[in-house]
Amino acid sequence: MQEKILCFALIMLIGVTTSLAYSQEIKHATFQETAQIIIDQSMSQNVTASITLQSTSIQEIKIPAELDQEIRDNKRIVAIILTNQDQCVLGVVDESCIMINVTRDPVDKGIIAIQDSTKEIANLYIDKLNQVFDTNAKLHSVFIHSDGKSNEALETSGIISGKGMISAVYTLPMEDTNSMYEKISAILIPKSIRDDGGFYDVAKNLSSEKNAKVTFSWIPLESKSLFQLKLSVDYPNSASIISEIDPLKFLKVEELKRSNYFDSGFYPLNSIIQVVILSSENTNISDIKGNIVPTQIIDGEKIPIEITEQGWIFQPEEGQRIQGKYIFGKETSVSKDELKFSLGGDDLQYVKQEFDESIIIIIITIVAIAAAIFYLKGYKK
Repeated sequence: MQEKILCFALIMLIGVTTSLAYSQEIKHATFQETAQIIIDQSMSQNVTASITLQSTSIQEIKIPAELDQEIRDNKRIVAIILTNQDQCVLGVVDESCIMINVTRDPVDKGIIAIQDSTKEIANLYIDKLNQVFDTNAKLHSVFIHSDGKSNEALETSGIISGKGMISAVYTLPMEDTNSMYEKISAILIPKSIRDDGGFYDVAKNLSSEKNAKVTFSWIPLESKSLFQLKLSVDYPNSASIISEIDPLKFLKVEELKRSNYFDSGFYPLNSIIQVVILSSENTNISDIKGNIVPTQIIDGEKIPIEITEQGWIFQPEEGQRIQGKYIFGKETSVSKDELKFSLGGDDLQYVKQEFDESIIIIIITIVAIAAAIFYLKGYKK
């Protein structure tokens, strides 16, 4: 079903063009940069800021084509993860990890059979992965996941771990995040993209922060793979005192610029800022300093009507879990003050739009792009 959605999205992108303000045609690149801020006032009381660079192109994330094909041909492999996150699985301490995650073979009966089957698959690829990542990881253990705790630790979608998932865990000496991010981005990200700045520069600077960690995920799909390089920083016990949300404070910048990689055309949805607020009680968004993008509700999702405008889209704007996405429109940067908003206070007043059939083609096109983006990002709702 997900593949059908993606195919439909791509067909719409190819087959439907529309004349927007500034005579710009909506485009969608395979490369995407995302900034995410999670403010957890419900349980951990932590704030987590992250930058994710992702693509499905082996030209934008440099993975050998032959190895990518091999990985995708092995239908039991669901993900490969390189990370220096603390305790990637239970029993690993003060070491970085390469995890090769596979689904359980129903014919394997008992723990020994499961472990042997998993090691047999993983050992086919670990030498090649060590060569790609310039590492020397050695087998540590085979870990059988009974829940999704690894997803929480690595801040990933359910494909990384979950009941029935088995990880062949290979470890290597712990490396500080700054040098690890510098090394892995130099290996995987082409110089042309690194030199184009944008969110990459923010991640590079954040990699020096005390609680910074890096994770590279390789998720094989039917005809391609999804590659994600993520730099995250935790700010412990800082969420409970927040009433005014200042996203760029946690990214350590006064202004967030898009990558120059997108200068060749109009790519309004390839750079996204996402803020998620988790609260133990109902709250609401108020006192927004910047813009709110006019939207229409399509299949339960708020879709921007005027994609050339920069601003926030909140869905929902109140409750115990609030999510906001900021799009740049035709702009290439946004300042710190433009992104600020508050929790509590007077309810947010949205600009209500009457449905206009003349904009249906624009909405259909945007829905197609949005479907592709949210499918690839793998965010959990």
